[in-house]
Amino acid sequence: MASILDEYEDSLSRSAVLQTGCPTVGIPHSGYVNAQLEKEAPIFTKQRIDFTPVERITSLVVSCNQLCMSLGKDTLLRIDLGKASEPNRVELGRKDDAKVHKMFLDHTGSHLLVALSSTEVLYMNRNGQKVRPLARWKGQLVESVGWNKALGNENSTGPILVGTAQGQIFEAELSASEGGLFGPAPDLYFRPLYVLNEEGGPAPVCSLEAERGPDGRGFVIATTRQRLFQFISRAVDDAEAQGFSGLFAAYTDHPPPFREFPSNLGYSELAFYTPKLRSAPRAFAWMMGDGVLYGSLDCGRPDSLLSEERVWEYPAGVGPGASPPLAIVLTQFHFLLLLADRVEAVCTLTGQVVLRDHFLEKFGPLRHMVKDSSTGHLWAYTERAVFRYHVQREARDVWRTYLDMNRFDLAKEYCRERPDCLDTVLAREADFCFRQHRYLESARCYALTQSYFEEIALKFLEARQEEALAEFLQRKLAGLKPTERTQATLLTTWLTELYLSRLGALQGDPDALNLYRDTRECFRTFLSSPRHKEWLFASRASIHELLASHGDTEHMVYFAVIMQDYERVVAYHCQHEAYEEALAVLAGHRDPQLFYKFSPILIRHIPRQLVDAWIEMGSRLDARQLIPALVNYSQGGEAQQVSQAIRYMEFCVNVLGETEQAIHNYLLSLYARGQPASLLTYLEQAGASPHRVHYDLKYALRLCAEHGHHRACVHVYKVLELYEEAVDLALQVDVDLAKQCADLPEEDEELRKKLWLKIARHVVQEEEDVQTAMACLASCPLLKIEDVLPFFPDFVTIDHFKEAICSSLKAYNHHIQELQREMEEATASAQRIRRDLQELRGRYGTVEPQDKCSTCDFPLLNRPFYLFLCGHMFHADCLLQAVRPGLPAYKQAKLEELQRKLGAAPPPTKGSAKAKEAEAGASAGGPSREQLKADLDELVAAECVYCGELMIRSIDRPFIDPQHYEEEHRSWL
Repeated sequence: MASILDEYEDSLSRSAVLQTGCPTVGIPHSGYVNAQLEKEAPIFTKQRIDFTPVERITSLVVSCNQLCMSLGKDTLLRIDLGKASEPNRVELGRKDDAKVHKMFLDHTGSHLLVALSSTEVLYMNRNGQKVRPLARWKGQLVESVGWNKALGNENSTGPILVGTAQGQIFEAELSASEGGLFGPAPDLYFRPLYVLNEEGGPAPVCSLEAERGPDGRGFVIATTRQRLFQFISRAVDDAEAQGFSGLFAAYTDHPPPFREFPSNLGYSELAFYTPKLRSAPRAFAWMMGDGVLYGSLDCGRPDSLLSEERVWEYPAGVGPGASPPLAIVLTQFHFLLLLADRVEAVCTLTGQVVLRDHFLEKFGPLRHMVKDSSTGHLWAYTERAVFRYHVQREARDVWRTYLDMNRFDLAKEYCRERPDCLDTVLAREADFCFRQHRYLESARCYALTQSYFEEIALKFLEARQEEALAEFLQRKLAGLKPTERTQATLLTTWLTELYLSRLGALQGDPDALNLYRDTRECFRTFLSSPRHKEWLFASRASIHELLASHGDTEHMVYFAVIMQDYERVVAYHCQHEAYEEALAVLAGHRDPQLFYKFSPILIRHIPRQLVDAWIEMGSRLDARQLIPALVNYSQGGEAQQVSQAIRYMEFCVNVLGETEQAIHNYLLSLYARGQPASLLTYLEQAGASPHRVHYDLKYALRLCAEHGHHRACVHVYKVLELYEEAVDLALQVDVDLAKQCADLPEEDEELRKKLWLKIARHVVQEEEDVQTAMACLASCPLLKIEDVLPFFPDFVTIDHFKEAICSSLKAYNHHIQELQREMEEATASAQRIRRDLQELRGRYGTVEPQDKCSTCDFPLLNRPFYLFLCGHMFHADCLLQAVRPGLPAYKQAKLEELQRKLGAAPPPTKGSAKAKEAEAGASAGGPSREQLKADLDELVAAECVYCGELMIRSIDRPFIDPQHYEEEHRSWL
């Protein structure tokens, strides 16, 4: 195992050198290089707004990017921060000395409430310019407002809650509609709901928040100077739509749950952190006399929303006896305290001050601080200046805090996008789990880090935690890249060795049976895992060697099946004489090559089952490659062996339609040896055409002759058309078979007669059966009695042939009469021909002067012409032109030759002896002119071109010659 570890580390080192170009000695423990390229921006960045008020600022609120501030006692300034250059200045129009006590702006930035020190309240909408007094609210000094975030919009606030300095909580609703002089007032209603008390009686409602949890239940949190009250709805309903009266009515008989602290600032303030706009708040911070009560809001708890509560004491120099905090705002991981001269930010996880930002005295003391939940910006102001804080990447170092608190899940969540920090967290978590003896969890974490492999492996080896080591190796294996083949091979081999060693140690121990089964299942899961399949396949040879060295044949077969190494599985079963299991693997995998390889072994032990598997494979198997196995198996000659071979060959021939000659030849040999009765049937089914049979005829003939199957030999002779040999051999078996063979050459009467004479000779000389010989004469009309008589012995009396001789004489007499009749018919026909010739010599035709050529329609008598008996008349040249296309090529050549010779012959002359001598001399040297004209007439005028065969033969010729079609087509355009 140590050698494997060394080899793995060497491979990692080589891989690192190749990938980074430098040895791994210089790589830090984490595997990451931490380099701070530039100074990181602070979380809280202060910015002074370029604004100088003409009067002192008495109050400021911000919401939804809308900023409202009061200047002096009679001026409101509204600024849309998206259009900061266009402020809206509104005069309150107050004639008395009332001052602005507080201002409240809803979450939409549309509804502004101005509470005056004279217990009056003014209302102003973002879309209006009028400041409208709320008559129903008069007489109440408003300290806090709980806006309805679920139902509030730009036109209406929906039911809202109002807390006063007298400890009363009212429910009200405001509308932005302006109905003129007699229109409805903006305050639709204003009714009391509850009174908050402390030990001395009613106490001012310092803060008031109305929210709805993720489950739909509404809740209200209200604070006084020393107490924090919770009002929780018991059911999911539309409490806001119906108002808050039902929620508070549940606490009429008993007070709501509350938290109380003894110290007193004279006021308190509640801040919520909401991760997204219009979502449920996640955390709260309550600034009171004893410090800041911070915790989470768990809306699923029935009795109290507050969870994970913790009181953070004020930093040094802050508190009731020193510099009291004036306001608080809450962010995701900090709360910021506003003091008269500075702002201090405290981490909610550790209570440490992370920011102490002092303000210059020239701006005056700080008055208040608010947060715009829509943008996350923080606003602070003095009487003469306004400041804005930007919050940037607040969670950047939170992971380190959670890490120090051993809250590893949260630490990993906040450094998920920073691999170097994540690696540090994982390494710390792995070390922590290892110290806690949670070795499996530790192995999973170590596998995700960049820690040195050999250190972690030795760590588990020293602790004797093989199971955790296996988990670590598996995780490392799953994280390897496809190019890291060497590491993968070593890891898979090591894991296999670990599993096999553990299985070997547990096997045979009855007390550890369940553990053995679990380990075996884990090992099989590892071997069959799709993620490891590639690596296992690459190192399958070494794994097989390990399995063999441990003698674990069960997993050896299991692994071979997973790797689809069926050859090894089948070989294993064959070696252990488990032939049916081997055949089951072959049948399940259906690999033809494995069938070819193992069939010679299996057929000797389970022939019937193997042949069944072959038949089930069907055309996937090449029967030619199975013939060697069948030959070796059937050499014993036992009936069962031959029958199984015949069964598969018959399947190939009859079902699969095999036409390979080797298959048919082998089937013939099997029939000849084992089933002679099927041999002739097969040959007859194959047919009698030598070109259509699929077996070798000469091989079949030799095979049948060797085994003495004469009828089969006769059939092969017939297929080979060796009829004489077929008859000779058939006469040794059956005369009727010989007669069938003798009738086969139907077109060769001479051969048929010869074959029948063989049969007759055999019947007469060998069997000495006169009656059968006479039957042969009756079966073959080609044989006569005189052909058979020489075969009979001399002592045979004529009585045996009386009927045959009489029949022969009658046949001869009938033949003579037929000849005489034919001679008489021939004589009569000759006489008719002579008579027709005489009539033709005297036949003539009349040509009138107005007769015209049937082809050109010009007068006939203008040129030499032909007159046919049918009545058609043609000029000689017109007839020649009409006849020429219909003549064969050789006759066209002959026609041209006759025309050429006729043109070269001298013209005929009249009377003189010299001319006759010249003509005679010319005829002596070649055909005369008259002979040429006669040959020409015979060729051209043998029949009428319109009534003869020439016209009939031209019926399928097109009207236009294809060679001249284009020319004719263009002439018509």
